[in-house]
Amino acid sequence: MAATMSTTAPPAEFAGGGEQAWIEVIQKMDEVYNDLLQYEVALEEKNAALEESHQFIESVLASMSDILIVCDRNGGIEEVNPSLCHFAGKSMEELAHTPVFDLFADEVERARARDLFARYAREGVHDCEFFLRAGDGSTVPVSMNCTPRVSQTGKLMGVVVTGRPVGELRKAYHALRQAHDDLKRTQSQLLHAEKMVSLGRLVAGVAHELNNPISFVLGNVLSLQRYAGRLGSYIDAVHAGELASLPELRRELRIDRILADMPHLIDGMIEGAERTRDIVDALKRFSAVDRAAPEEVDVNEVVERAVRWVSQSAAGKFAVDIDLPPGLRCRGSSGQLQQVAMNLVQNACDATAGQADAQLLVTGQVADGKLELRFLDNGPGIPEANLAQLFEPFFTTKPVGQGTGLGLSISYGIAERHGGHLRAANRPEGGAEFTLTLPVESC
Repeated sequence: MAATMSTTAPPAEFAGGGEQAWIEVIQKMDEVYNDLLQYEVALEEKNAALEESHQFIESVLASMSDILIVCDRNGGIEEVNPSLCHFAGKSMEELAHTPVFDLFADEVERARARDLFARYAREGVHDCEFFLRAGDGSTVPVSMNCTPRVSQTGKLMGVVVTGRPVGELRKAYHALRQAHDDLKRTQSQLLHAEKMVSLGRLVAGVAHELNNPISFVLGNVLSLQRYAGRLGSYIDAVHAGELASLPELRRELRIDRILADMPHLIDGMIEGAERTRDIVDALKRFSAVDRAAPEEVDVNEVVERAVRWVSQSAAGKFAVDIDLPPGLRCRGSSGQLQQVAMNLVQNACDATAGQADAQLLVTGQVADGKLELRFLDNGPGIPEANLAQLFEPFFTTKPVGQGTGLGLSISYGIAERHGGHLRAANRPEGGAEFTLTLPVESC
């Protein structure tokens, strides 16, 4: 343009001294033209960005699973997303400029929606459940939110309504709760099954422990049976009136010795029966599904019983030393803590099986607000590759049929539920070390 205009002769009024002014006009025209070109390029870029934003918004609206309605101040529908069209069974053109309240199920719901939107339009309505009429004619509960749409000057322009059918949410929540209940029930069954596996392995040891008090009671009963015969003969003589022979009969039947011995026999029977009852109670607490409230647990008794039951059922020689301070107590489940102790003692017994000098040392202390029990064996130790997996469910290094892989996993969970911790390590001098820590606050 400038080149073309430069070849044109200037008007007469610019002849002579006015040629410079004509050149300046041409330059100004060139500048204006360049500015117009720049404005056009910028406008095209803005139009492209606007089109891209519009497509982005449309894609977002199309991908929303929740329904979206944009209304004016009077509740007229201005814009909807495809989810609402699918829900209502109508096109965007059919829904445009119709009252939003027509979407509600009946007059009661419409009146309730009008009241809420009118009163809380500027504050917004959050998670309010309404019944809407779906395209197939069914009534569907929908959790709705209403947010005000205002101008730059703060004037209310309308509202934006979003909603989600709660039927699917309720189904999902019900399925999740059912899965959670099934998982809890399965976990409880696994815990009980592992108890039964441990209990089955220890039947021989428990039978041996029960045999002592039962044999003691049986021996005393046989003695009392013999004494009953002598006392019967003496009483028969008394009733027969054989008074002259009573002193001799008393010496012959050793009635005085019987009378002196009977209290000891009865005390022994009571002691044996109580001992049997305690063993049976311990078995019941161990085998029962623990649902009772936490109780005070004698930790010394738990450890000693676990050692006694496992040692008596061990196939070979298994020496156990217990070095615990007296009076270790905590609050929790006696049966669950018994299971942890038995699992740790049984693992040490299995790890040292076949060794001539199989040993286990159990020590305990209270320090820094924690009760700590340590189980130290002289077995081969734990391979480093297995340490990280040791407490995982179903992980075991035992041959098939000799371990469920749940013992340590369940023990770890029991320690966690009691607010404590169970960890494993290898001893520098050889062997494995398991440490059970329980907080003193629960003790």
